[in-house]
Amino acid sequence: MIGLLSQSAAAATRPVPILTFLALVCATLACAQNPTASIGPTAKILVPGPNYRFPEGQAYGFTVEWHLFTAGTATVRLDSFGSEKKVTAMADSVGVANLVYGVHDHFEARFDPHTFCSSGVRKHTEEGLHKRDTQVDFDYPRRRSILHEKNLKTGESKQIENDIPPCVTDVITGFYYLTSLPLKLGNSYTFPVNDGGKTAEVTAQVEGKEQVKVPAGSFSTIRVSVEANSGPLKGRGKVWVWFTDDANRTPVQMRAKLTWGTLLFRLQPSDRR
Repeated sequence: MIGLLSQSAAAATRPVPILTFLALVCATLACAQNPTASIGPTAKILVPGPNYRFPEGQAYGFTVEWHLFTAGTATVRLDSFGSEKKVTAMADSVGVANLVYGVHDHFEARFDPHTFCSSGVRKHTEEGLHKRDTQVDFDYPRRRSILHEKNLKTGESKQIENDIPPCVTDVITGFYYLTSLPLKLGNSYTFPVNDGGKTAEVTAQVEGKEQVKVPAGSFSTIRVSVEANSGPLKGRGKVWVWFTDDANRTPVQMRAKLTWGTLLFRLQPSDRR
């Protein structure tokens, strides 16, 4: 999904902050690298159930709408990567949005399919005049996240370490973590998310069922809301995801209500490839 809200504070100062959070949804995931976030004992990653099947080779493509016009496109795909799973996500601004504030982001995240614990994230981000390469590794024996980042415009590099709990997800893997949960009406799940900064506590709430029509078709769906409970983005935005009400749990629509506006992701027709 991406990461959503991860840059919303900075986005408010940008001319057209369309896709800077990219990767879909999971979430108001608070990825800021300075304020402290506290993680409660109930925030944990649940292992996937025995009937869950990873959608390997399936790519989801979305258009991204902002103020009723198409501002960009986003895709996310899951594949095997040795003993791990790898999620690839991309976002690109288009049309007027690209002329005013171009965004071209590429994310890769790896995780253990048995535990859903993230093992690392790589990001190449081009947003306006900003270009960066970022790598995040999760060292669970030391309970530390290690962020390496290089500013491709200035050549400056930095390394930051932060504490993490025994298992975390990230803003990309979290997109699939949501699909693995038993999405029954009224259920609520709280889990830790890290993107190299302070770990944030995020809650997903299963709110209801709806019939949703998008370019890919008409679907019976389950609506899930996601928002941060801790960190600098608490109370600054909320995300809703509509998953198909079947075993596939296909994400067909996403809406992000942020302090600077609302973004709508709608699933496009695509083939397994």
